[in-house]
Amino acid sequence: MTTEIICAGFGGQGVLTMGLILAKAGYHQGKNITWYPSYGAEMRGGTANCNVKLSDEEIGNPYCSSLDILVAMNEPSVDRFESMLAPGGVLVYNQDMVDTKREFRKDIRVLPVPANTLSLELQNPQGANIIALGAIAKNLSIFSGDELKEAVCSFFEEKGKEKYNDKNRQSFDAGYHVEILS
Repeated sequence: MTTEIICAGFGGQGVLTMGLILAKAGYHQGKNITWYPSYGAEMRGGTANCNVKLSDEEIGNPYCSSLDILVAMNEPSVDRFESMLAPGGVLVYNQDMVDTKREFRKDIRVLPVPANTLSLELQNPQGANIIALGAIAKNLSIFSGDELKEAVCSFFEEKGKEKYNDKNRQSFDAGYHVEILS
């Protein structure tokens, strides 16, 4: 079985990091993985996205074409990638950056997450991406909460940034415990 994921948003929102963490969690499950980034010339403020594939089989192409999951941190990302979701796919979106009156496709599951609001409440404005990962762990069955939280913490430890893990755990837990009405 192969799971196709795109994480998308503005540069600086941590979408590439989010994809790397999802790939790391897949690796720890023994999956074959690919992570393929795409970003404009200006990373911070420009558009950024990454394709992540997790599979029990060999992966021949790193590009995602029929998404199981789209994590959209802003409205332009929903505009660009929603049509790539397979029927029954899941759109996890940052409701603080997407029009609340927006109509979404009826054949997908939609999970709004107040990622910016929660990150500001936690005094961790760079934690919105980790909040989204917590919501993914709670609402989708690809990873347990413990598996994904461990991937978050080990990712930052390997970068020598373990000092951020207390805030990362708080952010992850906030996303994990957000009540999603879908």
